[in-house]
Amino acid sequence: MRVFLVTAALLAGLVTGPAAATPAAPASPPAGPVAVPSPVVTGPIPAKAPPGDPSRDYPFFATDQNLRAYGYVEEEYFVDGTANRYTTPDGATGTVVDGGHGYRTRIVVRRPISPKKFNGTAVVEWYNVTNTFDYEVVWSRSFRHLLEAGYVWVGVSAQGTGVHSPRGLKAWSPGRYGSLDLTDGGTVTDDALSYDVFSQAAQALRHPRGANPVPGLDVRTVIATGQSQSASRLTTYANSVHPIAPVYDAIAIVDGGGPVRTDLTTKVFKTAGEYDVLAGQAARRQPDTGRFVYWEIAGASHSDRHAYLVNNPIRLRDAGVSGLPAGPTAPCVAPARSNVPYEYVLDAMFDHIAGWVARGTRPPAAPRIEVTDTSTRPATANRDDYQIIKGGIRLAAVAAPTERNTGWNTGLTPDRDSACAQGGTWIPFDGTTLRELYPTHAQYVRAVRQVTNQNVRDGFLVQADADATIRAAERADVP
Repeated sequence: MRVFLVTAALLAGLVTGPAAATPAAPASPPAGPVAVPSPVVTGPIPAKAPPGDPSRDYPFFATDQNLRAYGYVEEEYFVDGTANRYTTPDGATGTVVDGGHGYRTRIVVRRPISPKKFNGTAVVEWYNVTNTFDYEVVWSRSFRHLLEAGYVWVGVSAQGTGVHSPRGLKAWSPGRYGSLDLTDGGTVTDDALSYDVFSQAAQALRHPRGANPVPGLDVRTVIATGQSQSASRLTTYANSVHPIAPVYDAIAIVDGGGPVRTDLTTKVFKTAGEYDVLAGQAARRQPDTGRFVYWEIAGASHSDRHAYLVNNPIRLRDAGVSGLPAGPTAPCVAPARSNVPYEYVLDAMFDHIAGWVARGTRPPAAPRIEVTDTSTRPATANRDDYQIIKGGIRLAAVAAPTERNTGWNTGLTPDRDSACAQGGTWIPFDGTTLRELYPTHAQYVRAVRQVTNQNVRDGFLVQADADATIRAAERADVP
């Protein structure tokens, strides 16, 4: 059993969000060692109605994937504990401000039923609340690999917006979620408790009190992850809070966040698609180290077609709102949402992290996207004759292209610029262009196979995703 203790002399911030006010430090901050306690877990909370039922007595965003086919089950638990607040100085270790703030939140667990299926690693996702409700971007992208490879996935409602907003859990189903509280009875009005809540979720997997959310499973590695808004929260968490109470073996930051401290002992893996590179990550690049690895994916958007197609039916079912449509019906200058399979790179990332933790095998370095000027927005980058960006991890969708996939788009009206930009573009090549590139179907398949096999050798693809890429090329009507 691990015990995570740090002396008061090492404590150094309140983890709030960028817009949250930092509370004044108490006159006498907690002294002595600080440990991350295990919260009390209750459940599984019964789902008394099927997803979509008007009663809403089922887990919000319950998956519509056939988990049983993979030998998996989805269960929801309530988690009760007391949380600290921290200061979060920019890029520096924080300090405990005060503690004892009561909370109750929920976690959603998707796990193998049989221990024989479990690979020993749990991926814990910080729900994205940009839309004012819990949203599971990483799961939507990588669920297939997580299921096939035997990972546990856990979603954590860590922020007050996901619980207390007009679209949050309490409003969505008062009967099911009315007892949840991330405000300590209304005394904490920002997200100051979110960091300790997220830490305690990891402890609930390793040292459960009350119900065991992973019964029969020996969790050996726990990876924290989150995308976009959650990635920014995780960066603050990694820099300021986790150093004084390290409960995660590694942190996977996807599409967001500022610089990561170079002196961290926890392994950090960061990825950015083309959109995020051009939106600001190019100016925040850091060299890889023994504890930090950074990958950029050419042509990948912040909000891609795959994640949209997976998640939008559930989003419509439970939140009643749709994301930006994929394709030419979107209110964008070009057809919306890149087809570059970002999820394939994330699949490789998770496997690399698991090996990094278990065996110390450092993930491979990746080439960077060819950015020439970071003072513009989007940043200026080198592109080929088909306007496909150069550099970065180059999957077959950009290295053996049949369409223009980019990470950036423009709205038909200014109010659509942000959503369109994040969705990227997808513009099929015409027949003449395809015949120029690939005079025969066999030549196209050969080009896809060559780049895909190289990506496997370089460590940017797992074999199952490579096989799927080649099968899709063999079926494609090209030229």
